[in-house]
Amino acid sequence: MVSLCACVRGVGAQSFARAAQKDAPASAHEVTVADVDKGFRGEYRLRKTDDFSSVFAFRKILRGRHFDLLHRPNTAGTARLGVIVAKRFVRSAVNRNLIRRIVRESFRLSRMWLPQSDIVVRVSVRMENLDRQALHDEIEKLFARLQ
Repeated sequence: MVSLCACVRGVGAQSFARAAQKDAPASAHEVTVADVDKGFRGEYRLRKTDDFSSVFAFRKILRGRHFDLLHRPNTAGTARLGVIVAKRFVRSAVNRNLIRRIVRESFRLSRMWLPQSDIVVRVSVRMENLDRQALHDEIEKLFARLQ
């Protein structure tokens, strides 16, 4: 319910209308299980230091031109991803975040056919000029080799 002071300021009506739209059933768009399952929820991420350390200790590495892909079988029931982009290899924070987004998006789209393992993708060389498509293609090739 919208509070009286919010309506007086003229903000409440807009907020209430947006909330009503969010609660409305998704009849305009058909939502399928495949669409919902392609997200990148917390259960698909490596978060703890111990998770990263166990992948590094297992020492299975696939090397690409710009990336190293380390992997270790897990019992989580699905593939999980961790991304490491060191400042010494990519100086710009904007570019580091771009690389993280590209890796996460590639993982999100490939997760269904990846083996049940913990995966760490790490930048291995200095990157100055970034070509999004080339980086995406390299990550896809590493994921394909992981099968």
